[in-house]
Amino acid sequence: MNTLYLAIAAALVVRSLLASRLDRWYLGAPLVMVLAGVAAGLFIEDSISAVLNTQAVQQVAEIILAVLLFTDATEVRGGRLWGSSPGSVARLLLIALPLSLGLAMVLGWALFPGLSWPVLLLIAGVVMPIDFAPAERLVRDRAVPARVRSVVNVESGYNDGIVSPLFLFALILAGDHDQHRTPLAALGTVVPFALKAVVAGVVIGALLAWLMDRAQRRNWMTGQSSRVAVLLAPLLTYTVTVGIDGNGFVASFVCGIAFRYVHRQAQAHFLRSAPAERRTGGLVLGPDLRLLEDVTALLTTVMWFMVGVSAVLIVSLGVSWQVLLFCALALTLARVLPVLLSLAGSEFSPRERLLVGVLGPRGTTSIVFGLLAFNRLPEGGTADTILAITVTCVLGSVLLHGAGAEPAKRFLREPGTAVSERGLRPAEAP
Repeated sequence: MNTLYLAIAAALVVRSLLASRLDRWYLGAPLVMVLAGVAAGLFIEDSISAVLNTQAVQQVAEIILAVLLFTDATEVRGGRLWGSSPGSVARLLLIALPLSLGLAMVLGWALFPGLSWPVLLLIAGVVMPIDFAPAERLVRDRAVPARVRSVVNVESGYNDGIVSPLFLFALILAGDHDQHRTPLAALGTVVPFALKAVVAGVVIGALLAWLMDRAQRRNWMTGQSSRVAVLLAPLLTYTVTVGIDGNGFVASFVCGIAFRYVHRQAQAHFLRSAPAERRTGGLVLGPDLRLLEDVTALLTTVMWFMVGVSAVLIVSLGVSWQVLLFCALALTLARVLPVLLSLAGSEFSPRERLLVGVLGPRGTTSIVFGLLAFNRLPEGGTADTILAITVTCVLGSVLLHGAGAEPAKRFLREPGTAVSERGLRPAEAP
């Protein structure tokens, strides 16, 4: 483990020193850290499986997921399901996402007939949540229509929070080391866990936002202490919720939503009621998220390093054609078809609907889910298959949504538009 920690630290330092130059060469953090992980994995190839199965890796993965869920809920642009395109995000989350999970299970059943339905649900939960970590430029790329960027960004902020309880339910049924349950018993475990999580998340998130708002209005807090308080919110929520036998992931996600909502309400009330000359206090969420954003970015790069290490193990075990085909279909058909169905009749044009479906990168959420499944399932066949699918799907997404994003945008661009440095503009006559 010490060798692995040293390799992670060294890779992070090199990436930090060369970040601007590497970005200009289109070598983003995910690709650089994957390559560093592969290099490190070659030196510890014989012990990779043992390292990934340690309690420390499991706990780190759980904490990272809790922080990511909180960050998604507080930072997502638009913040609400209805956004600028009425009902579009709700359609994607409540119609397209369940259809995608079901279609992924069907594809898994066809390609891996020996796997049980809980394992198929587990795999679907790993490969279907979208995350823009491997293709962050897409969210800011003005060549992509603004409402497309807005919808997929809000969707990516919420879908992992929706999938996480289903993932944990499937993990219990699939043979978690610590819990063996029938479907009814597993449901009886998950539902109370989720209810406790919702209560804990709402209480902690709302209370913390209210206390921070009051403290900042009285100038009791510094900028640094505000940033630290926000960073501690998901850690506190996760720890407290697990301590009362609740779902820490759901609690962290709900905490982020409650924190953001109470903050906005407090700010709106303060701006309405306070005289203009006194409007200098109150909770300003943007600056307070900076430390959380930096820590989240750091944790995300660590996960990409682990993908590279895991890739060495997967190559040594061998990647079957079934895994390759499943991941190819999961990245394309299982995403695009449900999106097209869910957005039928919406204000999106046919090309925009297809673009929403195509822009569905997989990233940190899939990595964390895959590592948790590999760690908590019995060693051997099923765990190895899930890890192979996770690594193949994520690396495939880096290629498809990284190198393949530009051709897709050009192909799906609406007729009569051209791309300039400022984004889309009407095509000029020759």
